[in-house]
Amino acid sequence: MSTLGSHEFTPFRGRRKVTVVGAGNVGATCALELARRDYAEVVLVDIIENYPQGKALDINQMSAVVGFEPRVVGTNGYDETAGSDVIVVTAGKPRAPGMSRDDLVQTNEKIVGSVVEAAVRQSPDAILIIVSNPLDAMCHVAKNVSGWPKTRVFGMAGILDTARFSTFIAWATGASVKDVTATVLGGHGDQMVPVVSATTVGGIPLRKLCDDDTIAAMVERTAKGGGEIVNLLGTSAWYAPGAAAAQMVDSIMLDEKRVLPCTAYLEGEYGIDGLYMGVPVRLGSRGIEEIYEVDLDEAEQQALQHSADAVRDVVGVLATA
Repeated sequence: MSTLGSHEFTPFRGRRKVTVVGAGNVGATCALELARRDYAEVVLVDIIENYPQGKALDINQMSAVVGFEPRVVGTNGYDETAGSDVIVVTAGKPRAPGMSRDDLVQTNEKIVGSVVEAAVRQSPDAILIIVSNPLDAMCHVAKNVSGWPKTRVFGMAGILDTARFSTFIAWATGASVKDVTATVLGGHGDQMVPVVSATTVGGIPLRKLCDDDTIAAMVERTAKGGGEIVNLLGTSAWYAPGAAAAQMVDSIMLDEKRVLPCTAYLEGEYGIDGLYMGVPVRLGSRGIEEIYEVDLDEAEQQALQHSADAVRDVVGVLATA
């Protein structure tokens, strides 16, 4: 079923295509951001009848105000997704107060597995970006179900975590967030590793601008950033995650070669093997083109190994593991 009804639907007009699975807050935000980019058609998929159609119609009508051309299609099936270049998976249960990302693993494993199976059948040459939580474990599910190479299956987490860290740094230093250069490695959970040793503000090392206690507080708040929003809103964040996923799609669709922190499958990098973890990668039209290993101090290396152990614990409960 199309956004405007079968009698009013205008077919895709030759533009490339991005599919977003899950029309909830994160998925709809991602779809909106992509539509505003004005370079691709967007298909928004959800199992709830009329829900993606309504979200798509609202975004399409916004185009007349903001000024973008691509049509957004809402659907409850996958026929309209055929031939997608990129598939963004946001489907799954969101976190509730008091719930960790790890609590979601078994429920969302079934959801992510089923939507990936349906989506890749229609678009066998696409690239998969996973956003559903627990992110690291869901990347394993997507890779196992699709059977695709690691270069075409990866997750959005590091961009979001880095954005949170950068925001707190800008507030603490009184500087523009545009001048903050930071990165966050590891699993997308409380054991994530903000790399303080490589963090600068306008080229000035963070440790020259903030004392150790202030930095420690920012690091802790970053690691618990998702939980903080859940406690405030009663559900997970969506504006920053949706925008972060759209940034990854940009780098792929426009072949920008951006170096971004993403959840990638490691095979020996950082001394970690057979595990999805957040690391800096170069994203281009073929997906992950290279994984970069940054220099870490001893404390950061130990923290990254602890983060890997935590991710292994979650992945170990997957039925597909």
